[in-house]
Amino acid sequence: MNINALRFLSLGLGILLLFHGMDKVMHGVDYIEKMLVASKVPYSQYVKYGVYVGEVLAPVLLIFGKYIRLSGAIVAFNMAIAIYLVSRDTIFSLGEHGAWSIELPMLYLIGGLTLALWKIDKKSSK
Repeated sequence: MNINALRFLSLGLGILLLFHGMDKVMHGVDYIEKMLVASKVPYSQYVKYGVYVGEVLAPVLLIFGKYIRLSGAIVAFNMAIAIYLVSRDTIFSLGEHGAWSIELPMLYLIGGLTLALWKIDKKSSK
């Protein structure tokens, strides 16, 4: 496996997802708490802050190439929760232009999962 491909995916995913995190930093996460409460998630008032880990901390670590596998797993988990909270009623539907309704969050989830599962070959990292 090419280490440059790993860095490119890590950097790209981190930068793109950080925009979502900065929106949460600027506008807050109270609406996430409402979705968590509606889904009967215990301790919603605290759980809502997990979005900062998944959309700010993990992307920053990805951008700097630190803890890539862990950060990828966090991103994948964060996106799975986001899909459940926001799009669970539209998972099996198409959008206005024929694309899968959860195409973008699935791309983030798959990117994070790919990084989490990436096994670096010692020979190719030299």
